[in-house]
Amino acid sequence: MAARRIAASSINWSALAERVPANQKSSFGAFKTKSDIYVRAVMANPETPPKIDWAYYKRLVPVAGLVDGFQKQYDAVSVPYPKDTVTPQVEAEIKESQSEIGAYKKASEQRIQNYQKEIAHLKALLPYDQMTMEDYRDAFPDSALDPLNKPTFWPHTPEEQVGYKSKEQLEAEAQGHH
Repeated sequence: MAARRIAASSINWSALAERVPANQKSSFGAFKTKSDIYVRAVMANPETPPKIDWAYYKRLVPVAGLVDGFQKQYDAVSVPYPKDTVTPQVEAEIKESQSEIGAYKKASEQRIQNYQKEIAHLKALLPYDQMTMEDYRDAFPDSALDPLNKPTFWPHTPEEQVGYKSKEQLEAEAQGHH
């Protein structure tokens, strides 16, 4: 299988540059410069090696059979093009990442719907400057102060309440330490 020369870069550098974080722009610029230098060096050479005029050398070299031997050896040389063993792995990774992207999109759409419901709920509430403590309790029963059913001590945070245990204390108790 013969290698074919690629005349134009298949890399969309501007689209790639948009995805590069700001702190890595200098590294990206250096990489693009190296790539451009390499492409120019490759393009400076002809696509196929120049043809050897064997008849000219046969006339010029006095040793009989020497040029014929070189020609036979030269024609026998074959530089194999490396086999592509990576493309199937890359395609499998692309399919895997596409399924992960699809799952992430579905989860994101679900989160968006939940957030839109929360926004609609918040928009339906009275403005906070017009809300009474009872209105707040009705709108947010979990976070509202309820001095009759759930009395708390100031500053009304879980850490300041009677009987509060930290995560470390709960884990220690679960492991049998008191």
